[in-house]
Amino acid sequence: MKLKWTTMLAVLLCASLLLAACSSGSGGSGKEEGKGNAAANEVANAGELFNPVGEYPIAKEQMTLKMFAPQSAAIENLETNEFTKFVEEKTNIKIKWDVVPEGAIEEKKQLMMASGDYPEVILAGNFSKADQMKYGQQGVFVPLNDLIDKYAPNIKQAMTEIPYLKDAMTTPDGNIYTIPKVNECYHCTYASKMWVNQSWLDKLGLKMPETTEEFYQMLKAFKEKDPNGNGKADEVPLTTAGKKDMWGGGLDAYLMNAFIYNDANTYMYMDNGDIKFSPNQEAWREGLRFINKLYAEGLIDKASFTQNADAVKQIGNKPDNVMGAVSTALISYVYNPNELTPRHKEYVTVPPLKGPNGVQLTGYFVGAGNGQFAITNKATPGQQIAAIRFADYLYTEEATVYTSMGKEGDGWRQAKEGEKTADGQPARFKQTPKPGVSQVQNGTWQELGIMKMTNELRDSFAVPDDMFAEDGYGLRLRNESKKYEPFAKPEMAFPADVFIAAEDASLVAQLQTSISDYVESNIAQFITGSKSLDKDWDAYVKGFDGLQLPKYLEIYSNAIKK
Repeated sequence: MKLKWTTMLAVLLCASLLLAACSSGSGGSGKEEGKGNAAANEVANAGELFNPVGEYPIAKEQMTLKMFAPQSAAIENLETNEFTKFVEEKTNIKIKWDVVPEGAIEEKKQLMMASGDYPEVILAGNFSKADQMKYGQQGVFVPLNDLIDKYAPNIKQAMTEIPYLKDAMTTPDGNIYTIPKVNECYHCTYASKMWVNQSWLDKLGLKMPETTEEFYQMLKAFKEKDPNGNGKADEVPLTTAGKKDMWGGGLDAYLMNAFIYNDANTYMYMDNGDIKFSPNQEAWREGLRFINKLYAEGLIDKASFTQNADAVKQIGNKPDNVMGAVSTALISYVYNPNELTPRHKEYVTVPPLKGPNGVQLTGYFVGAGNGQFAITNKATPGQQIAAIRFADYLYTEEATVYTSMGKEGDGWRQAKEGEKTADGQPARFKQTPKPGVSQVQNGTWQELGIMKMTNELRDSFAVPDDMFAEDGYGLRLRNESKKYEPFAKPEMAFPADVFIAAEDASLVAQLQTSISDYVESNIAQFITGSKSLDKDWDAYVKGFDGLQLPKYLEIYSNAIKK
């Protein structure tokens, strides 16, 4: 009897455990299984949640995706932006913005990713190849291969049509973790420009400088000879902003190429198949010595290391024109070419300077570059489908033209018969910018995030006869960039789209940040004189060993030669 009772208790215990296990499958300690079932249901019910691929809106019922992006000072408000409203209505996907000031994106991004406090979608993350590998292997970024294959025909087609794109997106482990912005343009290839006030040159009887010595004499004349004619010593001979805030900005981006090749980004270049690093070479020191001389004589704006693009714009737009030269890819950082004020017309680019040793180079930029769009592990399977289809829409011609130029009838129109492109071919479109419009606008995203702006699309727009016409800015940039093309050496340019080995991804991500910070910090210190180019140079060069520069270069060298 006792044995029977013991057996019955055992049976009852087993039964209770079995029931507990079953109940945990739908709640309690079985949350993960419950999530798995919900995820599977989301995918299985995709046909109920979404319209067929290629049809809009994407979602049958409005969905919300939280997206991280930098907030440009030139965009009034991303929430109320016209393109935001358009794309939300087009896709039926509501954007919950997680924005950070454009100049603080790198710091904020690093903190956000390290803390795990990131949203479902990174719309514009500017992730290096090393970071793509790092966050992909950590599981932070969702692999996009299958999502692209099933739900993103525009991206898939672009990977076939654009020769470099697939390799630029695909990491060594075979996965795609981010989508880059396709932004092909002639003037983008030569971004390290210097703009100078031609009216000041004319007034002072100076020719366009061709050498570093002539450039120095020009700035000296700007400082001492009152070119703006107001009787005050208020001229700022040369100014710029940080390169993270102003494309083509920084004092080294343009000037250093008269001494040694400098892309002002990776600081590496190719020499007969071997990787070289510019900032630890003697020619780099000579370049710093030249720029230090300019700084010491008051020819460089002392705020150039700390101010943002908006501060440069304020300098350029003072009632009395005080800005002589500005290092930037685009004069539109300072002046809106469509404003009625003619001051922007006074500025032209200075061709690459010849240095004391005959070096005369320019930065050369091609390829897809960094990854922008990513889907994180915070996104449910349904949100992943919505996000990749949202990204796929941004790769359409409609979205690309709108995000960069505005809506039809406002920022552009269909071309008329007889209107030609810069190459003399029949045009498809014509820009119609509004004169007098402030630089701060709320109609476009100004190419934020991703798009598919190919050379073919960009060059299909009509150009005016006058590059200073309302729609002539693109032609103006093209003409100015022609001055730089003869000094480009594509074979020297470090390949922008190289991926390093998977096992090196985390290390390279760390080294990339520390080396870049070290270079930029020392650029400022040597130029301002807080460090001596004679007494402190050797210690500075030795400091790269502590940052594992040799290992860093070895990893990239191996990646390139594979």
